[in-house]
Amino acid sequence: MDLVAAAAAAILVLLAVAVAVPRTAASIHAYDLEPFREVGNSVLLSGGSEGIVASDPDARGPFRIEDGRAYIKFDNITFWRSKESAEQHSNMGHSTGLIQAIIFEASDRDNIGGSAYGGQRSICCTPDLAKLEGCKQGEVIRRPSSVDPNWPVILSTHFRADYIFTKMDPNQVNITKTGMYNLFFISCDPKLRGLTMSGKTIWKNPDGYLPGRMAPLMKFYFFMSMAYLALSFIWFAQYIRFWRDILPLQNCISLVIALGLFEMTLWYFEYLNFNDTGVRPIGITTWVVTVGAVRKTVSRLLILTVSMGYGVVRPTLGGLTSKVLLLGVTYFLASELLSITENVGTINDISGKAKLLLVLPDAFLDAFLILWIFTSLSRTLEKLQARRSSVKLDIYRKFTNALAVAVIASVSWIGYEVYFKATDPFSERWQSAWIITAFWDILSLVLLCVMCYLWAPSQSSQRYAYSGEAGEDDEEAQSLTKGTSDGNIGLVKLDKKERNADHADAFSLEDEAEEDKLE
Repeated sequence: MDLVAAAAAAILVLLAVAVAVPRTAASIHAYDLEPFREVGNSVLLSGGSEGIVASDPDARGPFRIEDGRAYIKFDNITFWRSKESAEQHSNMGHSTGLIQAIIFEASDRDNIGGSAYGGQRSICCTPDLAKLEGCKQGEVIRRPSSVDPNWPVILSTHFRADYIFTKMDPNQVNITKTGMYNLFFISCDPKLRGLTMSGKTIWKNPDGYLPGRMAPLMKFYFFMSMAYLALSFIWFAQYIRFWRDILPLQNCISLVIALGLFEMTLWYFEYLNFNDTGVRPIGITTWVVTVGAVRKTVSRLLILTVSMGYGVVRPTLGGLTSKVLLLGVTYFLASELLSITENVGTINDISGKAKLLLVLPDAFLDAFLILWIFTSLSRTLEKLQARRSSVKLDIYRKFTNALAVAVIASVSWIGYEVYFKATDPFSERWQSAWIITAFWDILSLVLLCVMCYLWAPSQSSQRYAYSGEAGEDDEEAQSLTKGTSDGNIGLVKLDKKERNADHADAFSLEDEAEEDKLE
């Protein structure tokens, strides 16, 4: 009860953290008096970063979600300066402070800023750079793109007289080239320290508001939902047909299938809503990632308990039950916190340090689980060999091989993921980034299909179950049947086997108790 209470309290804390996460309304980036920060000789605020597909050149007609248009729109953007800064200017001044909104594609990042005589790079034009670059002092340095001289785009907004706020004119920048676009609000005026901004920007792709690197995931989750649905039909058809012979293990597999179908369906509709409205409600996203964390936890505990031989070579987990549950609760909390931070209230990648801090506990727990799983599998295989249970032994060997392949694939993919991110610091390969996320869901489904195949419901399901007798295989039963044709010889053999079985059972129970203590 204490463990359950602790888990419930932890879940409530995580939900509270999710609600407290600052809300970025997805492709509608909202700013609520966001402060500018000093960078070099400027103050700036990041307005967002998204992959956007170029507008369809044939896009015509009224504006709608899937109209083929791609753009970044500025809506009710308001800049606020401090009262002290405003009082430094006359109430008759025409331009008393400049803020510039800069939109550039990742490949044009070197066209912003410059350096004089090989010194430190500056965003704003200095007297020396004005002579060298021909830029205008007090403004952002911009060099035209080699592809389109109109890019990067700079939109200027001026403070008037001694007002403490100014509004940016409504603007819409159409996107004619596919790329990773970045938006920054920058001021080169040293008197505008302490600048803040409110309002919103709307980023739209030709097919909707879903960011470019997330758009493929919506289709992916649709196909994953269909795959889980097909697996559900096949599995539950067998489950209903042989419901009298169902094992506890098969009930656990059924739960994982249901959770997987529920999770994939939720993700699809969450992305669909995101694409249609441009808003990602915190509550919905939080529940989606929570279902995902539950599914991951239950899947891992299922593999662990199967590896321990639960229901096959041992009737219960005994003293290991509390340890397994504690590991499950810990893994759920780590997975939930990581998922909330990555998905709830944000579309931009979280900082490397923050992500590393959250990924490490999750990775450590996965490594610990893998070690425990293979250690338990080794002991289970030894027990099955000692009992001469060839059918169960064959199943467990196939299961071990499948797990080994999954672990090798996981380690290889982690190496590729590290390489992918290390060689793409500016997310220029955003169109293929969805594969990184998709791989883990595909691997989970494949491993679940293997378990469904190995432990499919059938009229002979009970032969996989734990039995207090050694020699429980069909092959062993056939050998005993043949032995009876030799009269008393068969009875002598049968008597010897029964005595050996009793001895094996006593040894098995002692061994399980000792194993529980060791683990």
